[in-house]
Amino acid sequence: MKQIIEIESGYIITFDWNPRIMNDIKLIPGRSFDHIKKTWFVPKSSRDFLTRFAEKHGFNFQSETAKLFKNFDYSIAPMPDLKQEIPLKMELFPYQKQGVQYILEKKRLIVGDRPGLGKTGQAIAAILSARSFPCLIVCPSSLKINWQREVEKWTSKNALILDDRYKDTWPFMWETNMAQFFIVNYESLKKYFVTKINQPTDPKTGKKAPLRLNHIEFSNKVNLFKSVIVDESHRVKDIKTQQAKFVKGICTKKDYILLLTGTPVVNKPRDLVSQLGIIDRIGDMGGYQNFVKLFCEADNRWRELNVMLRNTCFYRREKTDVLKQLPAKVRQAVLCDISTRREYQAALDDLKDYLKRYKSATDEEIRRSMKGEIMVRIGILKNISARGKVTDVVDYVSDVVDAGEKIILFTHLREVQEMLKSFFPGAVTIFGGDDMQTRQRNVDAFQNDPQVQIIICSIKAAGVGITLTASSRVAFVELPWHPADCEQCEDRAHRIGQTDSVQCTYFLGKDTIDEDIYKLIAGKRDMSNQITGATSDVEENIMDGVINILSR
Repeated sequence: MKQIIEIESGYIITFDWNPRIMNDIKLIPGRSFDHIKKTWFVPKSSRDFLTRFAEKHGFNFQSETAKLFKNFDYSIAPMPDLKQEIPLKMELFPYQKQGVQYILEKKRLIVGDRPGLGKTGQAIAAILSARSFPCLIVCPSSLKINWQREVEKWTSKNALILDDRYKDTWPFMWETNMAQFFIVNYESLKKYFVTKINQPTDPKTGKKAPLRLNHIEFSNKVNLFKSVIVDESHRVKDIKTQQAKFVKGICTKKDYILLLTGTPVVNKPRDLVSQLGIIDRIGDMGGYQNFVKLFCEADNRWRELNVMLRNTCFYRREKTDVLKQLPAKVRQAVLCDISTRREYQAALDDLKDYLKRYKSATDEEIRRSMKGEIMVRIGILKNISARGKVTDVVDYVSDVVDAGEKIILFTHLREVQEMLKSFFPGAVTIFGGDDMQTRQRNVDAFQNDPQVQIIICSIKAAGVGITLTASSRVAFVELPWHPADCEQCEDRAHRIGQTDSVQCTYFLGKDTIDEDIYKLIAGKRDMSNQITGATSDVEENIMDGVINILSR
């Protein structure tokens, strides 16, 4: 028997012993012998040597997978049109309606649209249309509040974020129709849904055996859920992790299982194994063994895999596919649970006491002086909130980078800038005080070097005069006082040379002054062009609005 099988890293060669073949294979660079399997391995870098070797000794160079895919049908079914009305508060884009219909037809699938195309809205609309309640949403901790707001923005349903207050009572919230969506972060799955882990110990070594799904006892409460949405599902791509097994156990036998991720494959096709297992679709791909053999170890059959996925349980649109349907800019507010809550509350209480004195002051000169002090104290609140958001910002940015995208971060505080730089040492920066050479060098690196994915910018130093069209993702860790400053920063990406809709993300501390400022800026943005007077007039108007809100 003489056979050459192509695998992902090279070629496996088997043959009956022959001295001439043996002598020649030893001349191939990089060859090695597996004494257990009795096979030879040749790396892909030595393909030319192997080709001559195969021709000389009459080996069949065609791989086994090539035979299997000889008559493969490469046609992909078009995305379906939505067949029913859905009672939503907002209108879906046409491509989103097609996504919703695909979800309703396939039920267990991976939604792989590129970031910024509205996977969240499609998932919520599909679950609402299917009436598949209660629905569990599993997501990163930094996105829990955002999911809650999205549910309320799109529907008349209620979403409950699971915390210690509802650990045992959340089913009552469903039974009394007080909530239909329940939100939990990956790290809390064990706390809320696992009752016991019976992981056996090897009697010989004393070490615990590898964790298996049947070692985990789940709470009966998971049976209440009719559907599960798993956001950023590439986080459970490793089938060996606890979180992947928890998600798999919770999703078992659910009517709808929606995995949302802009990066279903992070490094290699094997990343899909766990995700396909969670939605119970690995059997549609030929089963685990065949999937690994055909798509993970054999020659690059990625096109065939793509066709099989799209016709079975996966869809993906690039921004370029739907650009005509998208607005030039899409703004999104992401609420963060700040880690500096106690410090923030103490500063807020102090400011409230000062505002009482300000309101009772009658002398106009004293009031002007006190107003200056109020603005200083409001600035302190903004700073505390900004520092408390960094963990969630890092979590969010890491997902963007993992998806292979670039992102522009705008900040104000130097302390926050340095914190972000410590988390992302490969990022370039534009800060106040940079000389022109450093500034231009960093802009060029971001624009031209694929390895430079993050640029951290000062709102004042980088808000004008530079072009950063290598990214269509702009994010604000802190807010300026004026809507024009926001738009100037957004327009570093939204300018000539940009081919995508620009997604502008604003990180806001939940229940902090950030939310008030953001609402006031949004309200002033539309009317700012009609306001007469200098820029400071608009800024002072917004500042007065904040003072009035805090006074109430």
